[in-house]
Amino acid sequence: MLTNARRTGALLVVISCALASCSSADPAENTRTVTPSAPAASATPGPTGSHPSFGSTVVTGLDVPWGLAFLPDRSALVTQRDQRSVLHLRAGVQPRTVATVSDARPDQEGGLLGIAVSPEFATDKRVFVYYTAAGDNRVERMKWTGSTLKSDKVILSGIPKASFHNGGRLAFGPDNQLYVTTGDAGVPSRAPDIENLGGKILRITQDGKAATGNPISGSRVWSYGHRNVQGIAWDDDRRMYATEFGQNTFDELNLITPGKNYGWPTVEGKANRRGFIDPLVQWRTSESSPSGLAINGDNAYVAALAGQRVWQVPLRDGKAGTPARASMPALGRVRTVHVDPSGALWVMSNNTFRGDARDGDDRIIRWEPK
Repeated sequence: MLTNARRTGALLVVISCALASCSSADPAENTRTVTPSAPAASATPGPTGSHPSFGSTVVTGLDVPWGLAFLPDRSALVTQRDQRSVLHLRAGVQPRTVATVSDARPDQEGGLLGIAVSPEFATDKRVFVYYTAAGDNRVERMKWTGSTLKSDKVILSGIPKASFHNGGRLAFGPDNQLYVTTGDAGVPSRAPDIENLGGKILRITQDGKAATGNPISGSRVWSYGHRNVQGIAWDDDRRMYATEFGQNTFDELNLITPGKNYGWPTVEGKANRRGFIDPLVQWRTSESSPSGLAINGDNAYVAALAGQRVWQVPLRDGKAGTPARASMPALGRVRTVHVDPSGALWVMSNNTFRGDARDGDDRIIRWEPK
C-alpha cells in the first residue's frame, strides 16, 4: 500500500549551500519546508550549451530515494521508492514529479527502485525503471515528453520479488546494453539456477530480450550466484564491477566476468573454492551493506547503508587496493553514489528508511574527490 504520510514538506534544489546550514540536530519532523540559501540560477542552457551548476547540497526533503540518472542536459531523475514517483531535478528549479509508477507496490525493500537513461536518449527519449509489482519485479520502458515520463512497455517481468533482496539497479554499459541486477528474493537456491531470473546480473536489449554476445545464447543471464546486487559500474577499460550484500558475514565488491558463478549460497566472501569467483574486497556486514557503486578515475566508490559511509577503493588493472572511508561529509546511511556529467559525485542518503532521519533528510550532496 502506498503511504504518503511520512513526507508532506517541499523539496527544493539549492545552488550553493554549506552543509552545516542545511542540517540540524533536531529530530526529523513530518512536515518540513526547505528554502534556498542563494538566488536560483536559470535552468535554461546557454547558447554554447553550458548549464548552471548544482551546489554542494543538491536537494533535501526526499522520501526514501533510491535510483538516480542524468539526462543529456545535465538535469537528473531520482526515484522515490515508497512514493512510486520519479522526480526531475534542475538547478535552481523546484523538483517536479514527472511520473508515478502506478503498478509499483512498495513493501519493505521493494517499490520503485532503479532508473537508467537510454544512450540514444537524444533521439529515442527512453528512460527505464525497475520496480516491485504485485507478483514480481519488472523493468518498464518509459518515454520522455519534455516535461513528463509516459509508460511505454514492460520489457521484462517475472523477476522474483519479496519484501527483501529485490536487487533493482539498472545501468547501460559501455556496450550500450541494459544491465539489470536482481536478488534471490529470500530463496537462495534461485541464485545458482541459470533458468531463474533471481540472484543474477542480466544483460538485455531495450526490448527486454537477451543481448547478443551473452555467455549462454538466448539467455539474459550475464553472471549468477548472487545474493542481492544493488550496484554496478565500469572502469575506463570497460571492466565491470558490482557490489553485493552478504548474509551475516561478508559483503562484497566483485569484478564481474560473464558466465561465472559468484558463489551464493554455497560461499559468502573469499572462499578460494574451485568453480566460484572470489570478491576483490570483502567487508563485515556491519561495516558496509553496499548498495550503489560509482567509478571515477582509478577509484571505486561504494555506498554503504549499515556502514554509514562511502568506501573509496583504489583500482588498478582489475585489482583492488585497501578500502578507506571517503573524506566527505557524514550523511548517515548512503544508498546511491553516481558520477555527474562534470565528474563530481552525487551522494544520496537513505535515513528515512531504517535510519536516524535528521531535519532535511533525505538529501543528495555533490562532492568532488580530492
